[in-house]
Amino acid sequence: MGILNENKLGWKSRSYKRILLPKAILPIFHNSTSPTFLLTGIPGLEWANVWVSIPICCLYLTALSGNILILFVIFTEPTLHEPMYYFLSMLSTTDIGLCISILVTVLEIFWLNAWEISFNTCLSQMFFIHLFTFMESSVLLAMAFDHFVAISNPLRYATILTHARIAQIGLAVITRGTVILTPLILLLKRLSFCRSHVLCHSYCFHPDMMKLSYSDTKVSSALGLTAIISTAGVDSIFILLSYLLIICSVLSIASPEERKKAFSTCISHITAVGIFYIPLISLSFVHRFGKHAPLRVPTLIANVYLLIPSVMNPIIYSVKTKQIQKAVLKFVCSKGIHI
Repeated sequence: MGILNENKLGWKSRSYKRILLPKAILPIFHNSTSPTFLLTGIPGLEWANVWVSIPICCLYLTALSGNILILFVIFTEPTLHEPMYYFLSMLSTTDIGLCISILVTVLEIFWLNAWEISFNTCLSQMFFIHLFTFMESSVLLAMAFDHFVAISNPLRYATILTHARIAQIGLAVITRGTVILTPLILLLKRLSFCRSHVLCHSYCFHPDMMKLSYSDTKVSSALGLTAIISTAGVDSIFILLSYLLIICSVLSIASPEERKKAFSTCISHITAVGIFYIPLISLSFVHRFGKHAPLRVPTLIANVYLLIPSVMNPIIYSVKTKQIQKAVLKFVCSKGIHI
């Protein structure tokens, strides 16, 4: 095992001082217009890559199979062709996209010891990871709006959230993420890098790539922070506002049983919001303000932030939503009887 030190790489941050990688993959470092990045597994556990890969791959398989099952039952069960479930299918789609975006590089690192990734491939992966992250934030906001309309104005629910309007919301979610991410990609392409650098994740992440440039990254850093604030930051504020309005609407309901029923419909969404935003905000703060934090901290938070929502969302909605439960059980039982 070799140790990449600060003098060889010219890194600006002491948090990248010690990363253990096989000597065979240590390249010669010089300036080049086509840099190569080296991805990282779990720092300090490179010797146990095969064993570490087992639980990680199990989580990915759980996330993919769970979200695919949710999508399948929503589109094949006519009783689930309602706005709430269309938004849930959007959430599952973003989770599937997020898993696929990072699964290839994770498997290459842990199974094949393939650490290298080209600059353009890294940019493409970074774009899709952030795009699906921003889309998930937007979908969670749309779901909060759906709950607000269903509770505060149930008689007009079907006329407000029509199929055409849901399609427009879906298109707006994709367009918003693409427009916000395009300047980040263009700015990263203009930065200067050495031919090879070591990233601190098993996938390409904007703050991680930006730190490895020897160019002035103030504009790129400010734009990245603006992107987070204008997506997850703004969305979280509007989600909070939606729930304040929902609480006011629920408190105006006379029947205690109806209040309980109204609140219970929001539990799944509140849980999904928590497991998405808490790791995301934590990772953003660690990357920008935790320069002296141990390298394992951002790595572990990054894995939690990408994996846990994708794994937990299908479980949460399957357990807490009776209609999804019935549809899943109907599908599983019909397959069992057929077999």
